[in-house]
Parts: sequence; C-alpha cells; structure tokens
Amino acid sequence: MDVLKKVPVREQDPKVRATNFDEVCLGYNKEEAVEEAGRCLGCQNAQCVKACPVSIDIPGFIKEVKEGNFEEAGYVIGKSSALPAVCGRVCPQETQCEGKCIRGIKGEPVSIGKLERFVADYARQNGIKPKKPESTNGRKVAVIGSGPAGLTCAGDLAKMGYDVTIFEALHEPGGVLVYGIPEFRLPKDDVVKPEIENVRSLGVKIETNVVIGKSVTIDDLMEKEGFEAVFIGSGAGLPKFMGIPGETASGVFSANEYLTRSNLMKAFRDDYDTPIRPGKKVAVVGGGNVAMDAARTALRLGAEVYIVYRRSEEELPARVEEVHHAKEEGIIFNLLTNPTEILVDENGWVKGMKCIRMELGEPDESGRRSPKEIPGSEFVLDVDTVIMSLGTSPNPLISSTTAGLDTNKRKCIVAEEENGATSKPGVFAGGDAVTGAATVILAMGAGKTAAKGIDEYLKNK
Repeated sequence: MDVLKKVPVREQDPKVRATNFDEVCLGYNKEEAVEEAGRCLGCQNAQCVKACPVSIDIPGFIKEVKEGNFEEAGYVIGKSSALPAVCGRVCPQETQCEGKCIRGIKGEPVSIGKLERFVADYARQNGIKPKKPESTNGRKVAVIGSGPAGLTCAGDLAKMGYDVTIFEALHEPGGVLVYGIPEFRLPKDDVVKPEIENVRSLGVKIETNVVIGKSVTIDDLMEKEGFEAVFIGSGAGLPKFMGIPGETASGVFSANEYLTRSNLMKAFRDDYDTPIRPGKKVAVVGGGNVAMDAARTALRLGAEVYIVYRRSEEELPARVEEVHHAKEEGIIFNLLTNPTEILVDENGWVKGMKCIRMELGEPDESGRRSPKEIPGSEFVLDVDTVIMSLGTSPNPLISSTTAGLDTNKRKCIVAEEENGATSKPGVFAGGDAVTGAATVILAMGAGKTAAKGIDEYLKNK
C-alpha cells in the first residue's frame, strides 16, 4: 500500500455514463474503505475538523472504519451531521476537510468525503438509524424549508428534545437536494429520501405544499399556532438573468427551472409527462457547479452541449471534479466568451447566440481578474437552447410578509453569524436565505449554528 496516494474510487465509464442518469461515482467497498482509513494519521489537533462547517469528529469516525466498526463510525458522524450520505457526495472536501489534511502535505489527502459516504451508505443498507432523543420538552419550533439548512436545524433541535415541524413549499421535502442536484450526482430514492426519513425518525414532522407568506405567515405561526421560535432556511431560488436581447425567447431556461423539471419532476424518465426541451445544441451560460449540473443533464438528454463562461479555466468556480467529469463526458468549453444577444426565429424560438471573445484584465474586488471584451471578435454560436446559470437570490416573499425582519440590499435576510438570530425576536435564519447561493455544507453549518442559538434563546426566554 502506498500511503501517499488515495485508494482509487471506481466510476462509471465516461462514454457509458453520458447516456444514463445512474450515479457516476461508485464509492468504496469495505476493503477499500478500511485501506483508505489506514492512511489517516489520527491527528490530535485535527485541522480537518476545524475546516468542517459542521465539525464532524473526522479522526474519530475514520478510526472506527479502520478497525471495521462501521456502525459505530456512523454514530460518530451522526452526532454532528444529519446528512452524511449527501455530504459524502456533494461537499467540496478539497477546499475544506481534505484541503487541511496533514497527509496531503507530502502526498494526497485522505479521502474523507468518500469514507463518509461509505459509512452513511453502510448504515442505510443495514438499517442503522440515528439514536432518538431520550425525552422531549414539548416546546414547539417551526422550520421553514426542508433543504440542508432546515433539515440540519430540525434534526439538531429534535435531538435536544424540541417539538419541530418543517414547512416546505414544494410537494416533496429536500429543497435543493431534490430539485437542484442531478440524479447522477445524488440519487433521490436511494440517498436523499432515506436521509430525510432519518430526520423524521428523530420526531420531526414535515408539512409540504405550505408556502410561508401565502399559506400562512411567520407572525401567524408564532401568534396563533404556538411556535416559540422559527428558523428560516428557505434558500435562494430566484434565478438571475443577463438582461441581453432575446433572453425571453422560447428555448431559454434558468438552470433552476431546467434542473427542477428534470430532478424533481422526473423529466429525464420516459414514464413521466413533464415537458422539457433538451434541444439538439445547448449553451449553458455560467461556470459554477449548477452550470456543470445543467450541462451534464442536457448531455444525457441527447444534446451537444457548450459551457459558455467569460473567464478562463483557472477562474471556473465549479469543483475541479465536476469540471473533470464534464470534460470526460464530452461537454465543450467555450471559455473567455460572453453572450451579447440571443437570436430568435420568426416563431419566437432560439436560433443561435451572439458571443464575443474576452481577455482578462486586472483583478476585481473579489481577487478574480476582470474580463473585458476583445473588439471585433464577435461570432454566432449555433444553438437552439440556452440555459442561464448565473446564480440565484432569495425569494422576497417571506421577508416582505414578516413584520420587523431586516434584509440587506441583496434581499438576503440579516442574521447574526454566531447564533443565526434576526432582527425579529424568536426568528432565526441561515443558509442561502442569508448568504445568497452557497454550498450544501455551509447551509448545514448555518442550520447547526441556529439550532444552538434557538436552544439558548428558549432556555433564557
């Protein structure tokens, strides 16, 4: 065994997986997991734990894997995380836990994410559930949104003994886990639903088809329905557009709409009637993880797909693994390119996209080099579908229907970083509703922080 190198992870062949929606990464088996766990140095002052937004005892669970105690490893993770099978698949470990792994200084870091996935999958396959709280205090807390922030907050509060109800606007719980992340990265029936059921098994109730701000307001929940505290984890589902000519044409989607139709409404399956127009040639505008998800979905629906991004590959915000998988599958990257107009035919449908080449100038406020147009470099990209993946912002419905709830200029709810408290007493918030679009694990960290804040608030009330 070469302790400097990770145990390789098996994956579907790129040519095969580009034609199906089965999971790309196949994960570790028992022998591979034990071997990879053996590479962990078991650091006393573990930097990986400090870099984990939910503070999982990483050396602790890996030690149990190393010794073959997979069930105990699951309990160690379960103390900190409500969604280990999800995090093991979609967390950007390379910039968090694995990015701080001491083993990575002279070799490759330990595959912490793949080991977490293995433990979570083992627990699910063997019917191992999280431990229920021994007693409850009967105090009611409402959680708005059943995405990663809401599920984490609800799970932690339930473990503390609170009577928790999650209110979800859509017809299925899971938030971005069910509508935003494709099946080939995060299977819904095999992974997401069982993790949601684990949260339910702690005593959490989930009510779907409840739109807070329309069906009922936060003030109603607190004043009429007896909830002593509320956590807002409603995410950021309002898509952004460029504002260029032709953007309202038929055949232009937001990535949110495209992925929701495919993921939540099962448009990728022949036995579902959900309409989706895969197109023969698709341009996805943007360079983040959502752009990669939309592009790889369109590819699997039979299209030739282009990523159009105005900066270079070094500036791509998507995970390196996602870019690598997209390239392997045959997606074409048009970098240093920016759309200027969507061309529309006489029937109102997309018939092409005007673009201009870019070059990088000086760094902007974020430290990334600012792109600028190269005069005379215009060209037309031959596409019949355009997917805009330019980020999202929170829907203002909740903030506009809740008295005393402060928001900032980006329409995000203002909340204290240390406890999630908002300007309205008893109301807490976290995740994308506060930060704007970010990662699953950061939303989970915010949910965890808010659960502690709510507990302290109610104990002192």
